[in-house]
Amino acid sequence: MSTILIIKIVIILVIFGITLLIATYSTYMERKVAAVMQDRIGPDRAGPWGLLQPIADAGKMFFKEDFIPQKSEKWLFIFGPGIAMFTACMTGAVIPWGGTVTLFGETFNLQIADIDIGILYILGFVSIGVYGIMIGGWASNNKYSLYGAVRASSQMISYELAMGLSILAVVMTTGSLSLKDIVDAQPGFQWNVWTQPLAFLLFIVCAFAECNRAPFDMAECETELIGGYHTEYSSMKLGFFLFAEYINMFISSAVISVLFFGGYNFPFMHDLGLSSNAIAFIGVGVFFFKIIFFIFVFMWVRWTLPRFRYDQLMHLGWKALIPLAVINLMITGGVLLFMETNAWEDLKNLF
Repeated sequence: MSTILIIKIVIILVIFGITLLIATYSTYMERKVAAVMQDRIGPDRAGPWGLLQPIADAGKMFFKEDFIPQKSEKWLFIFGPGIAMFTACMTGAVIPWGGTVTLFGETFNLQIADIDIGILYILGFVSIGVYGIMIGGWASNNKYSLYGAVRASSQMISYELAMGLSILAVVMTTGSLSLKDIVDAQPGFQWNVWTQPLAFLLFIVCAFAECNRAPFDMAECETELIGGYHTEYSSMKLGFFLFAEYINMFISSAVISVLFFGGYNFPFMHDLGLSSNAIAFIGVGVFFFKIIFFIFVFMWVRWTLPRFRYDQLMHLGWKALIPLAVINLMITGGVLLFMETNAWEDLKNLF
């Protein structure tokens, strides 16, 4: 087995482990953030400062009764959480977690797979994730679960349109669908958020809707639908659905950092006089700091804004976000055309 293959396998295992760890402790972080905002203490019993609370929650999930409704579609009922979890884990394969590293005589990127259509790969797997929720809700043979599944499906499909259009503006300015190329086009402090602020705003709003996070958590609205699409689920099947939501939040934060905030790039990174390996590993730390910040933003918004009505949710997606995304796309195209023609040179000579 070649050295580079062993290194790639190690990267896969490390990224998978970190993804599960961050998703696990995002539950702890969310409860602590909610406690601070509501003037409470939060979890503090399981271990020092409550740090073992996620482990206790996982143990509770494992040992709860694994209930399957008698009238449900058994195999699809089992299959639904698996699809949600599988698609959530697979999206991290194309994200560049760091720069170029040289170890054991091999030079490689801290990325599982650098494919030319990385952003399309993520959008494709996110789209497949809708099936997990839809199948889970329909197979439960419960009207509340089905309502939740229909809401989730229509919501995610609607907001994917605006999300895709906001990404297109970044792709136009970068000239590539590769996430590695998009990060490399944002050296130092030259982040895309400065040139595409509207695209960033559209993308982060759509990310809330795609992750079914408040104020867009209409698919599991407990005041109307009990538990939504996972009402009939228990034990680790329910755990897979909940875990997939936190993994999606982690991946969404990573994609936001890559598209708009330079990924692992940071200001003055090439002026430190350090080796490329040292800069690469510092960049990994900077990248995860950005990710954790956006995870906090997800939680901050959840405990700040009230839930929308469903008609308001769809109105925002179709009548506000999509037109704004199209306008932003047209403005971006016009500016790029202007910059690439002699009109830009003539304007500079005029002044």
